[in-house]
Amino acid sequence: MQQIPTDYEPLIPASENLPEFTPKAIILSVILTIVLAAANAFLGLKVGITISASIPAAVMSMGILRFFRNSNVLENNIVQTCASAGEALTSGAVFTLPALIVIGAWTNFEYWPTVMVAGFGGIMGVLFSIPLRRVLLSEKQLGFPEGTAIGNVLKASTMGKVGLESMIAGGIIGAVISFLQTGLQVLSSTLQVWWSVGRTVVGGGVGFSPALLGAGYIIGPAVACALLVGFILGWLIGVPIVAYVDGIPQGLNHTDIAMALWDQQIRYVGVGTMVVGGLSAVLRLAKPVYLGLKTSLLSIGKVKEVGLKVPRTEQDVPIIWVLLGLILLVLPIGGLLYHEVSSPILQLSLTLKIGMVIAGLLFVFIGGFILASICGYFAGLVGTSTNPLSSMALIALICASLIIMVLLGSHINWDVGGRQAIEAAAIAIILTGIISANAGISNDNIQDLKAGHIVGATPWKQQVMLLLGVVVAAFVVPAVLRLLFQAYGIAGVFPRPGMDPSQMLLAPQAGLMSAVVQGIFTHDVNWLMLSIGGVIGILTLIAEQILLRLKGWRLPVLALGLGIYFPVDTSTPLIIGGFLAYFSKRKLHKRVELLGEEQRQVAEHDANQTGLLLACGLVAGAALMGVALAVPFAIFGDASVMRILPKDMVVLPSILGLVVTLVFCRWVMTRVSRI
Repeated sequence: MQQIPTDYEPLIPASENLPEFTPKAIILSVILTIVLAAANAFLGLKVGITISASIPAAVMSMGILRFFRNSNVLENNIVQTCASAGEALTSGAVFTLPALIVIGAWTNFEYWPTVMVAGFGGIMGVLFSIPLRRVLLSEKQLGFPEGTAIGNVLKASTMGKVGLESMIAGGIIGAVISFLQTGLQVLSSTLQVWWSVGRTVVGGGVGFSPALLGAGYIIGPAVACALLVGFILGWLIGVPIVAYVDGIPQGLNHTDIAMALWDQQIRYVGVGTMVVGGLSAVLRLAKPVYLGLKTSLLSIGKVKEVGLKVPRTEQDVPIIWVLLGLILLVLPIGGLLYHEVSSPILQLSLTLKIGMVIAGLLFVFIGGFILASICGYFAGLVGTSTNPLSSMALIALICASLIIMVLLGSHINWDVGGRQAIEAAAIAIILTGIISANAGISNDNIQDLKAGHIVGATPWKQQVMLLLGVVVAAFVVPAVLRLLFQAYGIAGVFPRPGMDPSQMLLAPQAGLMSAVVQGIFTHDVNWLMLSIGGVIGILTLIAEQILLRLKGWRLPVLALGLGIYFPVDTSTPLIIGGFLAYFSKRKLHKRVELLGEEQRQVAEHDANQTGLLLACGLVAGAALMGVALAVPFAIFGDASVMRILPKDMVVLPSILGLVVTLVFCRWVMTRVSRI
């Protein structure tokens, strides 16, 4: 039978069959899935950003598989596919489920409900994305930035270019600095100076977190500029104004006063700005998503119309298995929802319980497919890193909340702070958690399938590995979340009294979700500050359009909102990292000006790859150290159990932290810009 012609030539032709499912590849996939899922859980809770695991996993697997005979590029692709699924699932979980703790529905991460929410949503995301693979990859205007980059990294590995050295160097440095900061506490993670001026307080500060420096390098200068604007609005302008209007709290030092004003007032301004940014992102891209999917779906039946054989590189999991998998998901998801609506606090009738379950299932499956399609298209259009997953989750949460309010109506008590309202809000968050896991997986795995498309992988084998990554991560993430909560506390909630608030994991997306759901269900929200944030968001959208027309510059509203929402020690290292990337590339550009065109392109590509891998290693090393330190912290119930300096000695650690950060930044610029 004649094969369907393809319009591209992969690295490994469809006619060539290399081993992909091998014991070493599967074992390595599981190990890297666990490691990178744990690292991203810490990073997602710390700063609300997760790094794509695909390139780090690909580079690490290249380095490890070189020690085995007869390894090939398709095995590397299988490993990065599985590991990136774990990272994507982690994003969906950490962006939503901590909100259950923030609103008081949970006192800790409940293991099996978390496994089910993440696992069912992730499996659904893989299944939904299978029929979308060929549809989306056929779209010429979709560039799939990360997928193309991963594919090129894998192709480079066949020519001996790996870059493992840069990643290892970054990982070691990140782990050591994190251990000195969080473990031994000989280096401070922040330096702040605040003082009183009349009836207000003014000042500022800087943070030194290696994970955040690396994350800032990855997100780049454009997002860093937006974060800087948000930082200025929130901390340098907002805090002094609120202090002047509301008065300075008594009995606190100046730094604690600034932190209290930010916690009680300013961060809600950031939430309002992020809500506007999330909604605008969805509305802006709704039309191209709809038109692109409509055009692609019209051509999906062409393969069936012509009786041609599907080549190896175009073979997906059969659609009958996809449908069977989705049908089998109905029962366990329905059981989970029935368990939630059967809470004795809600006191619902059997008829209402069944109605809630049916509505929840329809919402999860129909809304899940819509969001899977949108996120898959977003991934191709703007990339995984800039894909507004948290915006998708926010839209899903609002829709779920409104559906629940309509169904329950007068059947429960909606009083402020009432337990019934909190239980209803918890159901909305769980529905959103399933949707977010689904959307996160769809967002990520289309990039993996694009990378496989480039190197000549077999799609159905990648899809099976995506399912494996989801299952592994679903069982790992709840344990990691519980460990991190016990060690550090999350979003202002601590498992026991006397914990150090400076070590707390902020969980910004979960904070946003909890603020929105509390506003809908319990009316317990700071509407004044949210409204101010909304106005700032609208003005930022207008300013962005003006800058785009005059200078071609973007001012991402979500990033600006995060700059307001983040504490000083979180936003400033992200900003520093973004500008570090800019100045490193600028220094390199000056050094290669005299080279020929081809030599200059090679030098710039290699330098960009070096910087990216250094940053990925830095983030992974610091995040994994944070997870490792959580073990003794949770066992002893004290995040200062390893401290070696007196607690009142703050000046020396701050100076050392600043010096180490400056030296590190100088080293990165030198390493990236050398030719």
